Amino acid sequence: MDREKALELLRTHIKNDNLVKHCLASEAVMRALALRLGADQELWGLAGLLHDIDVELTAGDLSKHTHEAGRILREQGLPESLIEAVEMHNEAAHPGKKRSEAFHTALAAGETVTGLITATALVYPDRKLSGVKASSVTKRMKDKRFAASVDRGIIMECEALGLKLEEFVELSLGAMRAIAPDLGL
Repeated sequence: MDREKALELLRTHIKNDNLVKHCLASEAVMRALALRLGADQELWGLAGLLHDIDVELTAGDLSKHTHEAGRILREQGLPESLIEAVEMHNEAAHPGKKRSEAFHTALAAGETVTGLITATALVYPDRKLSGVKASSVTKRMKDKRFAASVDRGIIMECEALGLKLEEFVELSLGAMRAIAPDLGL
């Protein structure tokens, strides 16, 4: 599936503009991670773009989120490795299963860090990514009250990819800056 078709598919299932922006940010981060880790940028990018395709359908119920995504993506004939990564970014919906591959871990950590980066940008006076420093994001990791819904443990899974937190945040921030106009940031 090419990116345009994937974006069209996403927009048929996701109407909330902020959620679409989150998926775009996740796509950018996943492409950057794939480049850094020597993986398939197209495949990883599509996983980032489509990972939350069922959030509105499942009304954000974490016990159901990704089950419908798996069904939708299988119907589209997408590779099983992509579907598994999408499913495993939400381990809560798959009791007894754990992220076992770099692709799974990258998607979980990558999509999660976008929330912390976005929240950091939104407290800046200009609300832009251009002024955000990686050190500001990593500093906010320590404040559990800031962006409280962002699971810091999942972000720290970046270390399982061989990336220190600072490098992971810098890479993710750079990827998001590259598409800042699309994100409204």
